[in-house]
Amino acid sequence: MRVAVAGAEIHVVTRGAGLPCLVLSSIGTRPFEKQLPAELDQSLQPCFVDLRGSGRSTGDPATLDFDVLAQDLEAVRRAIGAERVLVFGHSILGALAVEYARRCPESVSRLILVGTPPSGDMAQLAAAASAFFEQDASQDRKQQLAKNLASLPPDPRQISTEQLLLSQTPKRFSDPRFDAAPYFAEAEVNRDFFMHLMGKLTAAWQLPADALALPTLLALGRHDYVLPHFSWDGVLDRYPRVTRQLFEHSGHQPFLEEPERFCSVVNAWLAGQ
Repeated sequence: MRVAVAGAEIHVVTRGAGLPCLVLSSIGTRPFEKQLPAELDQSLQPCFVDLRGSGRSTGDPATLDFDVLAQDLEAVRRAIGAERVLVFGHSILGALAVEYARRCPESVSRLILVGTPPSGDMAQLAAAASAFFEQDASQDRKQQLAKNLASLPPDPRQISTEQLLLSQTPKRFSDPRFDAAPYFAEAEVNRDFFMHLMGKLTAAWQLPADALALPTLLALGRHDYVLPHFSWDGVLDRYPRVTRQLFEHSGHQPFLEEPERFCSVVNAWLAGQ
């Protein structure tokens, strides 16, 4: 499905028969289609959305701000015929899910945030993640990361986003040798979009005081050395509607590493709401 919006067309892939859930993507929909457990299709109707200027969606990524994002996602919601939707945001895309919900509370029923930081300050986050890795990671994990990084091309300009992500497997997955390549094989990466996403769009983002006013599931991985799970310590006291779940055998993507438990947690949370 392609949804026409001002200045762009948004690419959307829909499956499942449950509650409509917008799954935000910045690397093409195929990686998330592969990684999100099919068992969730009974309780959710995942609608995989390439954000403006990313994946197969058109438009200038530089025009994407939180207001334009909300307009784009509202157009998608109307196109799929949903009165209200859940929104699934992984990693920094969780910040975009939060901002959509803030702007359109009548359109969003719940949020699912996975590996999402409470701040977009990547320098601060990277420092905390590096310290956590140095203190917590096994020697085997550290050696595997060093080996992976040494195999990258010497010229950073020759390193693709996919290569960089895969080289960071020991930081992103509970199993430091997990073969993630098949799950990213069809990624569609727009470097301009990523520069805008990690720069102007989210670099100064901080979780607002009026955010997370609706039921929110926060899924974090024990072995996530990209977003340390303790980053939310002390933050959630201000957000009583957030349900936090720690996945002991996962890194940055518990929906891929612990699919059965992830489905169980999501379904129990939905039933409780």
